[in-house]
Amino acid sequence: MLVEARTRTLSLQARMRDMGIERAVFTDESSIAYLAGFWGYLGVEFGRPTMLVVGAEEAPVVITPLMESEMVATMTWVEDVRTWEDMGQRNWGRALAGALGDKPDEIWVERGSIPAIVRNHLDETYPDVPVKDISPVLGAMRVIKSPLEIQVMKEAGQIANAMMTAAFGSLREGAKEYESALAVIDAGSRRAATFLTDKGWERFVSPMIHNLQILQSGKDTSMVHRRASVREYQRSDPVYFCFCNMAQFKQYKLGFDRMFHIGEVTDEAARVQQAAIDAQQAAIAAIRPGIEAQEVAAAANEVYGARGYETGYRTGRSIGVAYLEAPELKTGDTTILQPGMTFAVDGGISIDGVTAGRIGDSVVVTETGIDYITDYPRTLLVTEN
Repeated sequence: MLVEARTRTLSLQARMRDMGIERAVFTDESSIAYLAGFWGYLGVEFGRPTMLVVGAEEAPVVITPLMESEMVATMTWVEDVRTWEDMGQRNWGRALAGALGDKPDEIWVERGSIPAIVRNHLDETYPDVPVKDISPVLGAMRVIKSPLEIQVMKEAGQIANAMMTAAFGSLREGAKEYESALAVIDAGSRRAATFLTDKGWERFVSPMIHNLQILQSGKDTSMVHRRASVREYQRSDPVYFCFCNMAQFKQYKLGFDRMFHIGEVTDEAARVQQAAIDAQQAAIAAIRPGIEAQEVAAAANEVYGARGYETGYRTGRSIGVAYLEAPELKTGDTTILQPGMTFAVDGGISIDGVTAGRIGDSVVVTETGIDYITDYPRTLLVTEN
């Protein structure tokens, strides 16, 4: 992983030289993981930024809190690790100034994700220096995944499948939503642990599945992003599990959703869910190299329209080290699909206060079509009790 991270950084530096970009500051955790191979567990949300400064002509610099520097220095391939302290003169602003130089002509940052604390510092410290966006440059590199990245994502897919199997096994009348969330976390963490060792770089990778489980049941299934509560399941309840904030491994994040029904399914719920499944499958069937991203969305939208449902604003999104990458499977995105692109492809219908239909899978584009990264039945799913 570190060898590949170093190779990516060298490629980025070559692009920067070609574009005349002297230096860029990366603050997004996913970007730092992609280039430097490490991530922290206590970050800017506590007012404690970690940054990666990449120069076109010199070795990159990691800036990190002193208390995490031992872990960071061991976890990254970057040799120049500079530390800062929460009190005194050795603050992160001084460390950043040392990496940027006294009078930079321009500063390139990830404009859409740079923390306010860092952006405000740059504006105040360098008031006359243009701040430009490096995100499209790095984003273009992340569109096509390497064989190693796809391998890690397929491992994440196996973890996600274990989570979904546990989710299904937890469902019964009288059980509570949070109990399903606990089952998911346990199963996913145990499966993730099978892919790890306690040696080298991997000893810093936690197998623990975390984040609040997105789960709705009963009439609340139409709410899309409600979290698991103490609600008890009832017979014929639809139950929706979304793992888009939990199905991840070694920083690679998937999309994965399923809808289940407890004991039986009503006719209306069955119609809605089947429409979502058919729309998703139409979209996936359309994926192949050489077509535009929006053509995939059009295939799903045709199914929605024929069934009398309104379409959403997108059918899928690119996945990788960030939760949302480019391109997206939506009307207006004319990106040509290529082998090595990875997508979360969704089918989704909401009928407010009544029910919903949901399904989502992650796929990789191949020379002839797709391979599934997540693999769980794509049918109407009803429990036996």
